[in-house]
Amino acid sequence: MAQVFLGLGSNIGNRVGNLDEAIEKLDSHENISVVRQSSIIETEPYGHVEQDKFMNMCIEINTNLSPVSLLDAVLDIEQQMGRVRIETWGPRNIDIDILLYEDLEIDLQDLQIPHGELQKRMFVLEPLAEIAPNFIHPVFKESIKTLKQRLEQSE
Repeated sequence: MAQVFLGLGSNIGNRVGNLDEAIEKLDSHENISVVRQSSIIETEPYGHVEQDKFMNMCIEINTNLSPVSLLDAVLDIEQQMGRVRIETWGPRNIDIDILLYEDLEIDLQDLQIPHGELQKRMFVLEPLAEIAPNFIHPVFKESIKTLKQRLEQSE
């Protein structure tokens, strides 16, 4: 089973309920087991789109799905929950991002692991550092805790 970290966010409807539903759907998938989840934090939206604040969190899962198959499963869950992709960084009832998959580095058109923006986003690093502070980022070769501290110092 692979150790994977996912980022979850929601800023439409019952934001906390949407996160809970996504976790429930992930955990009920036959090839995914939710191991740990962070606290939920409320954050300002990222990007240049006028929209409501987000509820964000990170979870750790174990899976025997390949990264591409996991992406398919995640996109399927988003679709089941009614996610509609209209604009980049726009409002959404659920967003599930694959942040880290073991120590793999993958760069495909539709899938980048580690997530390419992870180190720039406090709304990802804060909850991720809560559940995986010592996980080493495979590209930067630094712990999540260190990446979070570096971002805090630069803000």
